[in-house]
Amino acid sequence: MLLEIAQTFVATCRDVFPVLALIVGFQYIILRQPIPHLRQVVVGFGCVLAGLTLFLVGLEKALFPLGKIMAKQLSAPEFVFGTDAAPKDPEWWAYGWIYVFAAMIGFATTIAEPALIAVAFKANQVSGGTISQWGLRIVVAFGVAIGIALGTFRIVTGTPLFLYIAAGYLIVIVQTVFAPKTIIPLAYDSGGVTTSTVTVPLVAALGLGLSATIPGRNPALDGFGLIAFASLFPIITVMGYAQLAQWWAMIRLKSTREE
Repeated sequence: MLLEIAQTFVATCRDVFPVLALIVGFQYIILRQPIPHLRQVVVGFGCVLAGLTLFLVGLEKALFPLGKIMAKQLSAPEFVFGTDAAPKDPEWWAYGWIYVFAAMIGFATTIAEPALIAVAFKANQVSGGTISQWGLRIVVAFGVAIGIALGTFRIVTGTPLFLYIAAGYLIVIVQTVFAPKTIIPLAYDSGGVTTSTVTVPLVAALGLGLSATIPGRNPALDGFGLIAFASLFPIITVMGYAQLAQWWAMIRLKSTREE
């Protein structure tokens, strides 16, 4: 275990070194200024290396195996059909627990996503408290839950990925025309920050484990694509929530004027 941690640490240092070289090079060669608070920066950089190392080890030892195990157990013929072998063409509704688990894991991982927490915090600050931190996080998590559940449905049914993505972005384009202009940039950013350190490992492991268990599915073809769903549907839910809020405000204003 210690040897694996040491190897991962060396690999992390190798991967992060170009970023460090770029920053130091610009600071001393282009800007020609010393790095402010150099001691704090060095300590912080050391913490980043240690954190990335432990995170990568945790992914390999815990999150990836956990996602694959859950996917295999929930899609195992003994659990789904009560037999040792699954039928050649199982009905999509037989895997109902897969969709429920996918939605729940998508919601839970998104709520815990550090990148989303940071964006929600800044959005609350910039809007003067108009945009609630928890409100934005829940709406985005709800979108990820829908996306991951639909993505697992695609894996089970074997339908083409591009159809879902094309239809989803068509909805996004239509929503962009009618949604409040102030919410559009935040909605697009909300779709990007969902695919980060917590969500991606579990969702990727879920897709690979599920495609390896469902009869007739290929992990290389069907196992990937869930991350695209996790990035797409939060855009739809955030803009949809803003549109509903705007519509409700107009109804309340109209009723107030009539009174």
